[in-house]
Amino acid sequence: MIVVTGGAGFIGSNFVLDWLASSDEPVVTVDLLTYAGNRDNLKSLDGDPRHTLVQADICDRAAMDRVLAEHQPRAVLHFAAESHVDRSILGPSAFIKTNVEGTFTLLEASRAYWSALSAERQAAFRFLHVSTDEVYGSLGPQDPAFVETRAYEPNSPYSASKAASDHLVRAWHHTYDLPVLTTNCSNNYGPLQFPEKLIPLMIVKARSGDPLPVYGDGMNVRDWLYVTDHCSAIREVLARGRLGETYNVGGWNEKPNIEIVQTICRLLDELAPDPKGSHSRLITYVKDRPGHDRRYAIDAHKIERELGWRPAETFETGIRKTIEWYLANEAWVSRITSGAYRDWLDDNYGKRGN
Repeated sequence: MIVVTGGAGFIGSNFVLDWLASSDEPVVTVDLLTYAGNRDNLKSLDGDPRHTLVQADICDRAAMDRVLAEHQPRAVLHFAAESHVDRSILGPSAFIKTNVEGTFTLLEASRAYWSALSAERQAAFRFLHVSTDEVYGSLGPQDPAFVETRAYEPNSPYSASKAASDHLVRAWHHTYDLPVLTTNCSNNYGPLQFPEKLIPLMIVKARSGDPLPVYGDGMNVRDWLYVTDHCSAIREVLARGRLGETYNVGGWNEKPNIEIVQTICRLLDELAPDPKGSHSRLITYVKDRPGHDRRYAIDAHKIERELGWRPAETFETGIRKTIEWYLANEAWVSRITSGAYRDWLDDNYGKRGN
């Protein structure tokens, strides 16, 4: 049995689905089911005795204690997080609560649970913390990619809250010997991603014929990782990662944002042509967000060297699969793009102008 926090969110739900597609080991998903935690993401598991969904807040210590005591997991995989930079700029308090207080609460519940296990089960237990490359700060055009030993320099409320959570996980290992593992991933994309992040946002807005807002000059660079590749990396780290270690997980796909948007437009022109013309006509440059990091890049040699992991998807194969999924699942998109979602888009993009 494993426990997955945030298992109804984008990366977490992909992990749960991927895990149960290749293993009969049961999964308990813990998710508060906020705007990005969606029951529909796990709908295919309804009635599956291998899966249990618990609606609970990771900041609720009593609830976390109950989950661990009842289900007796051999591992806790901690995906739950507030994760959108723009939202963290508009409302940072939720990020401090979930990412810092929530991680602290989960660590303490896990430590109490682990401490009461037999020696054999203690040795087998793992707490795997899923984090982000944004904790490392911003790179210049010629700077080497992020390695695991790079100093932390977070620049947004989101990345600062994730950096704090990483430090807590490290401290609980060194102070209390809690058997932890940490992964820091690059930008994920793929099926089931809430349409606030760049790729699903552009797909959804292009399909609606709305302007495609590109921050600044569009030359901010990110490393793109297909979500199922990320899931396979986490499985390898859980199975064979060295305790207390951090593993960077990247897709070896550095691309500027404007290239991503242009690629989406080109593929939509092929897969779902718009009678009004190419989707690229919708590209609109808007005022940059505050403190926008210029470039992220992951050096994923450590996980390849130690665990033999490399991504299976290129960006070209992954982005096509992603667009095809959104085109085939427009009912899913329609259900989650509620009035509150539209209000947020207006708050974040509507007042930026050109």
